[in-house]
Amino acid sequence: MSDFFSLKFENDKLVFIDQTKLPLEEEYIVTDNYERIAIAIERLEIRGAPAIGIAAAYGITVAMKQNTNEATSQFNNAFERLARTRPTAVNLFWALEEMKKVFGQNSKQEEIYNEMKKRAIEIHNNDIDSCEAIAANGIELFAKDSVVLTHCNTGQLATGGAGTAFNVIQRAFEDGRVSKVYADETRPLLQGSRLTAFELSQASIPFEIVPDSAAAFLMKQRQIDAVIVGADRIAKNGDSANKIGTYNLAILCKYYNIPFYVAAPVSTVDYSTPNGDHIEIEMRGNEEVSHIRGVQVTKSEYPAYTPAFDVTPNELITAIITDKKLYQPPYDL
Repeated sequence: MSDFFSLKFENDKLVFIDQTKLPLEEEYIVTDNYERIAIAIERLEIRGAPAIGIAAAYGITVAMKQNTNEATSQFNNAFERLARTRPTAVNLFWALEEMKKVFGQNSKQEEIYNEMKKRAIEIHNNDIDSCEAIAANGIELFAKDSVVLTHCNTGQLATGGAGTAFNVIQRAFEDGRVSKVYADETRPLLQGSRLTAFELSQASIPFEIVPDSAAAFLMKQRQIDAVIVGADRIAKNGDSANKIGTYNLAILCKYYNIPFYVAAPVSTVDYSTPNGDHIEIEMRGNEEVSHIRGVQVTKSEYPAYTPAFDVTPNELITAIITDKKLYQPPYDL
């Protein structure tokens, strides 16, 4: 078993695992270049809403390491570059706005860097605590020996701590409330079969990888007691954007009367967004469908529909588990 981590700030540099190489290779990148961090977020080397926010906080911090006479321009360039990386994950914009507040409160270059580094570390540490609070608030939802299904990846790789939905699962497993996990493969980038399976294996939790298209058949056989997923943005009314394929699961849960839970920190709630219709959905490139890990599986010129996320309406969500509290319908976050 390897002692892996998603990201950390060490010797004034960001160190992160390249998630695109998992589970076959564990490779860590060390950088103090905000452009490299922005590229890592775009490539999904760093992914997961909380982890993206933390990486962006560190990214804009390292952009201010060098003393120049153009601190404002330096900050704005880094801010705009990092803000362009992923449009759906609200944690990214929340973290960048937090760093903007710090920048505006300091005038000396050395002071700016040190205070920004302090705030970025606080954001990271707060997420560690947040992950534990989410698990504590969600564990009560599971009966003894429950079999759960999850989608995409919500563990340590997606956060600064032990995970959101994954941490609920892990703590429930340790408490005897979860006996087995089905991990959706999560097309097209296979975050479930690559990343969640990796983390389940590391945690010694019994699991099976399941093709996304097999979830309905499992539910028909009464093999699933609950579904729990993460979120990249939650609207004020509880509508939740998550990895593409999540909405399918919510509809299936409604049909088969299976609880459907969303777990995320309150920093993922976008109070300025009234409902899911106002959430911008990121579209990815065709190559994510035409290729798998660089191997071409169909013709590149074939058109493809490639949304990274879908939105689950609040009426399909049984409960939203946050670090603040457990929310149940009717939602008014």
